[in-house]
Amino acid sequence: MKKHRIFTTAFASVYPHYVAKAEKKGHTHEEVNTIIQWLTGYSQSELEGVLKNKTDFETFFEEAPQLHPNVTKITGVICGHRVEEIEDPLMQKIRYLDKLIDELARGKAMEKILRK
Repeated sequence: MKKHRIFTTAFASVYPHYVAKAEKKGHTHEEVNTIIQWLTGYSQSELEGVLKNKTDFETFFEEAPQLHPNVTKITGVICGHRVEEIEDPLMQKIRYLDKLIDELARGKAMEKILRK
């Protein structure tokens, strides 16, 4: 089966869109980084390395230090699909990130976004 195009897309090419979406609603790239680090376990320097090296999404999630244990608490619809029902594990992780960024842009409190 052919891989979905997003899997081979460089994370660095989508990251500016996450930041722009957040900034358009009065949030910062630091908040975007906090969400990414919470979800994946990457440190700030590791995240900068991913961006610099133009790591693709598949490798980005494959090499993520540790997916947060509360990731299963991320629920809802993103791109017309319920994230908790997405069968492909990699696509589900990508949609988790999309959902968290969307919640930030909609003004949800950071404590709730990070499922505290």
